[in-house]
Amino acid sequence: MLLFNDDYRWEIVTVMSEKTLVGFVGCGGIAEQHLKGLVNHPHVALVGFCDVNLARAGEMAKQYGTPDAKVFSDAEEMFDAVQLETVFFCLPPFAHGAELGAIKRGIPFFVEKPINLYLEQAREIAAAVRRRKLITCVGYMNRYRQGIQKVRNLLREDPAILVLGGWIGKTPRPSATGIWTWWVQKEKSGGQFHEQTTHTVDLTRFLCGEVKEVHAFSAKGFNKGTPDNYDIEDASVVNLKFANGAIANLWSSCSANGGGGGVTLNVYANNFTALFTGWEHSLRLMRVGSEPEEIKGEPDIFVIEDNAFVEAVRLNDPSKIQSPYSDGLKTLEVTLAANESMEKGKPIKLH
Repeated sequence: MLLFNDDYRWEIVTVMSEKTLVGFVGCGGIAEQHLKGLVNHPHVALVGFCDVNLARAGEMAKQYGTPDAKVFSDAEEMFDAVQLETVFFCLPPFAHGAELGAIKRGIPFFVEKPINLYLEQAREIAAAVRRRKLITCVGYMNRYRQGIQKVRNLLREDPAILVLGGWIGKTPRPSATGIWTWWVQKEKSGGQFHEQTTHTVDLTRFLCGEVKEVHAFSAKGFNKGTPDNYDIEDASVVNLKFANGAIANLWSSCSANGGGGGVTLNVYANNFTALFTGWEHSLRLMRVGSEPEEIKGEPDIFVIEDNAFVEAVRLNDPSKIQSPYSDGLKTLEVTLAANESMEKGKPIKLH
């Protein structure tokens, strides 16, 4: 029997049971982050790999797949040819839609963030998931962190008043391959706030509740030496107002070449302050009348997240999932509202 601790790490296996048959649609860098952990999972068999770059799918199948793993360039062909019990969608924002094929066949799925670039398509997928009552998970892995969970519990009694945070990085440089071929194009990535700072947006929702109004500002034309197809914002600032009256100021920048950037999230309540830093979201918690508490962020967060999803599918228990597709849709609505606000120059209200 496979036993999990509270962080969804496997601890004891006394009886090996049938493996969960897993496929991947999209075999890029983020897919490999999941594959590195899943290949060692005692109850997972990686049997299908699909990517528009067939050679890349083949590489991932050879490195991580079972000896008889199949390779495809079309998701529908994979769904028809390979028996799958779950599938991971690791796609750029503009390339979604194959989820509908998995839903039609009743296959539970994991989808990397952001879940889409097109709101209506995402709503169609969410409605189809709801009708089929499928287990789904969105790759907002920071929700599983011990520090995030601790602060969320504190906020139940002492709600946040102000949240500050965001992602600040360097200027994208020309590259023949890799993420910059699509990430620097607004029509494909949705921009840095939508594609990257979505993690911070999602955490503000997870900690503070639903967003009711979004007002965003952008800066463009400052970056130099970017790829020829670069047309995303150099930086953006997004203000959020929550249903309970709390506010947030979130920022993005891909132009800080002198350093001093990174990932931050500061949460200010009446009786405590929570300061999260770094990709790992290490926590410094300061409370009235107490010494500061430090909680280091988990380096193996993809493993923790994926173990929770696999366990949810194996046990048919959606309570293991911190962010189902329906919840990822709400984060999508916020980031797309921010883009709309940047374009229109006015606040956008969410219903």
